[in-house]
Amino acid sequence: MAKKIVIDPGHGGNDPGTINNGIVEKDYTLKISQYIKRRLDELGIENAITREGDETLDATNRPKRVQSFFGDNNDVIVVSNHINAGGGDGAEVIYALRNTSALSSKIAKELENAGQNVRKYYQRRLPSNPAKDYYYILRDTPNNETIIVEYGFADSTGDDVAQLKNNWERYAEAVVKALADYIGVAYIPEANTDYYVVAKGDTLWNIARKFGITVNEIKSANNLNSNALAIGQTLFIPGQTIENIPISGFTYTVKSGDTLYSIAQKYNTSVSKIKELNNLTANILSIGQTLKISDDNSNVPEVESGEVVYTVKSGDNLYAIARKYNVTVDAIKKANNLSSNLLSVGQNLIIPVTTTESSYNTYIVKYGDNLYSIAKKYNVSVDNLKSTNNLTNNILSVGQMLIIPSTTSYITYIVKPGDSLYSIARTFGTTVSEIESLNNLSTSILSVGQQLLLPNK
Repeated sequence: MAKKIVIDPGHGGNDPGTINNGIVEKDYTLKISQYIKRRLDELGIENAITREGDETLDATNRPKRVQSFFGDNNDVIVVSNHINAGGGDGAEVIYALRNTSALSSKIAKELENAGQNVRKYYQRRLPSNPAKDYYYILRDTPNNETIIVEYGFADSTGDDVAQLKNNWERYAEAVVKALADYIGVAYIPEANTDYYVVAKGDTLWNIARKFGITVNEIKSANNLNSNALAIGQTLFIPGQTIENIPISGFTYTVKSGDTLYSIAQKYNTSVSKIKELNNLTANILSIGQTLKISDDNSNVPEVESGEVVYTVKSGDNLYAIARKYNVTVDAIKKANNLSSNLLSVGQNLIIPVTTTESSYNTYIVKYGDNLYSIAKKYNVSVDNLKSTNNLTNNILSVGQMLIIPSTTSYITYIVKPGDSLYSIARTFGTTVSEIESLNNLSTSILSVGQQLLLPNK
């Protein structure tokens, strides 16, 4: 029997939970829970959420709400999300006395893989009756497999506060990955994100080479204290736009059949020069490997502002990628010097933008979007949107790129570590309120890798 999941955003309504350092527990638990629900929906896992908004659920009604969806059966997993207080640092996972530590240990491991330190996963007994769980949500949901996830401390003297504000999506994704693995559902990483799943034989060095960045950049982006990796670990790969790749000159992604000699011939250079630029001691290449071809821009293909680098994921094909970014298969093949339609997981593709910046901008479809809401946002008609994007129906997919006809020029900006709405607004000569309005932001909290639409002034 397939397991079902109930997601419980802790606190809510007139019970805000802990409040410290700009973190209000009830708000964070809600957005973490909504993220998890959306991802479980995408993975086809049956689930429910105890509250969709700022609703008060007391100790009597919350357990009843939990069990109102799928009952009190043991095929139901309950994940109650919380933010801790008490001056500690790191995540904790608490599981019920009636259950084993199997799920909690998986979640703890994935949170660590996502960059958060884990204090412990454990059980806690009620002092007045050690046969019962300390927490009512565990105690009063009999037969369900119930856990509490404390994602970090709002009053931490360590790095929890910054991590909760910047990385909460990564931690929520870690819980999704653990749940999928625990119930035996194939895990597919979040669409249109810059994440890499560690495979057998991977090292930080070869991953860094593959994406054209440094080992230290990967370690910094993932809060890694060592070079040790685990198979299945999810790494955030920073800087996936062309302008943010920290390599001068031109890089080439190795394809099946490539040799150093054939690549050198193609770009009018020498085998020894390529080996020197990439610190290679042998002529052996691996498919998907990124090679630096030159130190200058003489061999760089023509790249328009706003083009992106897309990392091929399991199940991708050129048609699906072209459709997502509203370009043709031939355009992608030409931009990447591809002679066939074969792709390899982890391969980097340049996605060419063929629109004129002065008359168009682009929009990446998010969860909950529809053609009507997007058309209303940009003051265009649904028919105009469909005509511009050659759409034959109203169906959209998350991560799909739409061309928005407009008389205003926009650019897409990828949020980097240390960014804030204020600093971005100053850099691009705009205001915080204009960025918030343009991107429908309900909070000033940004996450690394997030895409923002900015006026090109």
